[in-house]
Amino acid sequence: MASSNLSRRRFLSQAAATAVALPVARRAAGQESQSDRPVFATIGLRNQGWSITEKSFKFADFAALADVDTSVLATNIAKVAKAQTRAPDGYADYRKILDRKDVDAVMIATPDHWHTKIAVEAMRAGKDVYCEKPLTLTIDEGKLIERVVKETGRVFQVGTMQRTESDGRFLLAVALVRHGRIGKVTKVTCGINGMEPSPAIPEAAVPAGLDWDTWLGPAPAVAYRALPQIREGYGGGVPLFSNCHYSFRNWHEYSGGKLTDWGAHHVDIACWALGATDTGPSLVTPVEYTLPVPYRDGHPTVADQYNAATEFTIRAAMPDDVEMIITSAGDNGILFEGTKGRFFVNRGKIAGTPVDELKDRPLPDNAIEEVYGGPVAENHTANFVAAMRSRKQPISDVWSHNRMLEICHLSNIAMRLGRKISWDPAARRVIGDPQADSFLGRESRKGFAIDGA
Repeated sequence: MASSNLSRRRFLSQAAATAVALPVARRAAGQESQSDRPVFATIGLRNQGWSITEKSFKFADFAALADVDTSVLATNIAKVAKAQTRAPDGYADYRKILDRKDVDAVMIATPDHWHTKIAVEAMRAGKDVYCEKPLTLTIDEGKLIERVVKETGRVFQVGTMQRTESDGRFLLAVALVRHGRIGKVTKVTCGINGMEPSPAIPEAAVPAGLDWDTWLGPAPAVAYRALPQIREGYGGGVPLFSNCHYSFRNWHEYSGGKLTDWGAHHVDIACWALGATDTGPSLVTPVEYTLPVPYRDGHPTVADQYNAATEFTIRAAMPDDVEMIITSAGDNGILFEGTKGRFFVNRGKIAGTPVDELKDRPLPDNAIEEVYGGPVAENHTANFVAAMRSRKQPISDVWSHNRMLEICHLSNIAMRLGRKISWDPAARRVIGDPQADSFLGRESRKGFAIDGA
């Protein structure tokens, strides 16, 4: 079961050193030319945008960057110029990058509500795509991306880098499950942490250099909001509380809270291990949860506070009678439980009796490569570049990503409406609840519809 999914949806990955040495086909005006290194551009440059760009310098050259914040754009142009000794061109409008014939691929790290529009238009412009997780804001957006990948033949990597990185802990976890080291899986718990509610956030002056209307893009037009306190640490240098910058994940207008942030990582690994990358749950139940503001008919009634769930426990009924729990309680990571044992894995450790027993009863020598589909790439970008050269889909393909992300999206819908959601994983529709089904998509704001959708 597991190997058939891998062979159908992923390629036999090449080692990173081999991948980098091979030529990439660059298509311009319908003609192919060869280059030793692909040419990339990054769209959306704060935090994760810089992180994936920096990871890619070894494998690609960056010709262009785009961001709607002029100060962020200037800062990153300088950093890229220093790293590769040549300054990339900078744009406020990402479409100028899509018009360029010398760009082979784009890396997208904008807020989630922009992902689908840019990704679809990039593929239709002949670009391969690396897009940060969570890939979509809605389930219907995922279906659109799948269709366009198929129509255009573009290579598309989703940034769920736990499949490649984290010192192989998650690959080992998948291998342990698939080799029966905990027997039949009965339960998997994804701990993804909660979030703090916000105080009331007043309207404020838009920061200098930020194009707020374009930042909102497909989302409804609203006023910029922020409190003066500045965030420290990762994502720092911006207001601690706002409806922009680092805080966008806390608003359903732009993201899905922790369910689609950390859920996109751990639910992905859980589904991969279960062999459930082609299917989904039959029922999603909001066991207990806290929404920070009142809701009516699935929509928040307060506009000046974070509105994504702060605490939650969700139960998803998965195939083969496996219970999946997604919770804000406990440690961040994944607990796999089966008829013969249990173990826990996160980015810092993998622990439990099945792990301890590897000393005396190791997995087969090729167990990790079987999971990955070949030698594990140096990092997630290396896997993407290898896929660009082979013209096969990479390790984090859009189909498996969307299937697991549907669980996270359905969890949010269930909490917003306050009831269970019955799901048809074959038709990918809500059963017997037209109101819940209406939340599978969202209309884009006028002027920001997806070109070619």
